[in-house]
Amino acid sequence: MTKLHRFQTPVAARVGAVKIIDSTTIGLCLKKYKWATFRKTKAGVKLHLRVTFLEPGTVYPDKAILTPAKPADHTQMDFLIDDTDATYLMDRGYLDYGKYDDYCERNIRFVSRLKNNAIVEEVEEHAQVEDQTVIRDVTVILGKGNKRMKHTLRMIETMDSQGQPVRIITNRFDLTAEEIGEMYRSRWQIEIFFRWEKQNLKFTRFYGEDENAVMNQIWVCLIAYCLLLLMKLELRTKRSLTELMDYLITRLWKPWNELCAAVNWKPSRTSRGRQKKQV
Repeated sequence: MTKLHRFQTPVAARVGAVKIIDSTTIGLCLKKYKWATFRKTKAGVKLHLRVTFLEPGTVYPDKAILTPAKPADHTQMDFLIDDTDATYLMDRGYLDYGKYDDYCERNIRFVSRLKNNAIVEEVEEHAQVEDQTVIRDVTVILGKGNKRMKHTLRMIETMDSQGQPVRIITNRFDLTAEEIGEMYRSRWQIEIFFRWEKQNLKFTRFYGEDENAVMNQIWVCLIAYCLLLLMKLELRTKRSLTELMDYLITRLWKPWNELCAAVNWKPSRTSRGRQKKQV
């Protein structure tokens, strides 16, 4: 992790470091994995993960915890959110007004999505912005009665990639509404990470049936991803992680310099396709 941190660049100078938290449930066969039962007909474990933006379009895991599938996402907030030098992106599964007040007092910055049934008291509406994706920008207080927040937050109504309205909540008043909206939309990067792990590292097909075997295999998959990404950065190659993994598989017992040469190889001639003969 320390070596990957060296390559980290802020998403933008004003935005600073950005981390995303989310979880994914890994389903298991109930007959084989009875220790992981969480419903009458289902078994599974849940990976609660925090990823850091390395550069645009690239994230890497920097903190994780494995639990049975049943615990809700917000139960792991104390473990995953602990750094005051970053902004945390979360979905509605992490909505917790008490935690939000605590983060405001500790100067922990966050951007999250508001549930449709949330009780919102509007305090001040900000000037209309030119960006067509932003509908409103309002200072609000969330909750009611004993659950009413002590601190004001900022609510931005914007549009998602499918054109549906989304209410985003944050304690960052220093950025524009467009920057907040764009930051939240980048939360999708963690979903891409989960999909890549499951498709390429076979993180859903386990070789052992006991709890330690399953947990260890998931940790190995996370470590393998970090090593692949570190190799890509060290070699300064534009090849994808999937391509690098293929090179490793085919040259597993070859010398390192041979692997580097293969990764960096460029054809001496490039095809221009079939050319018409000049008459």
